[in-house]
Amino acid sequence: MLDEELINLRIDIIERNLEEMNKIVHEGKKKYLRNYRTQLAARHALLESIEACIDISNHIIASMGLRRPEDYKDVFVVLEENKILPRNLSKRLQQMARFRNLLVHHYAKIDEERVFDILRRNVKDIVEFVKIILKLLKQRI
Repeated sequence: MLDEELINLRIDIIERNLEEMNKIVHEGKKKYLRNYRTQLAARHALLESIEACIDISNHIIASMGLRRPEDYKDVFVVLEENKILPRNLSKRLQQMARFRNLLVHHYAKIDEERVFDILRRNVKDIVEFVKIILKLLKQRI
């Protein structure tokens, strides 16, 4: 059975981070590239949001008895295989999981322009993920 409280706590984290990431994008790329503290905040908010999506996905997979994912990007493949996520969103979230690995393991090589572009263009995928999960919760509970 899905744990609504566990999922909602992670969605709250995502939504709080989305607000901050949107503020950063609204302030503009030039300001972002000049402010190290803002860069750290953006990286952390993005990482924490991706982690929360992965946590939610892993919980759904375990609760529904789906196949065990091989790695972080595979959690989205499993949800796609089980018709929880559409293929195109799954692919984009897999890219986010790969970027998460860069943030965690190759942090010295992060291109801040790329981070800003992800905030501007790809954070909408996290919003779409949350909408799908909330819909799933309403159907299952």
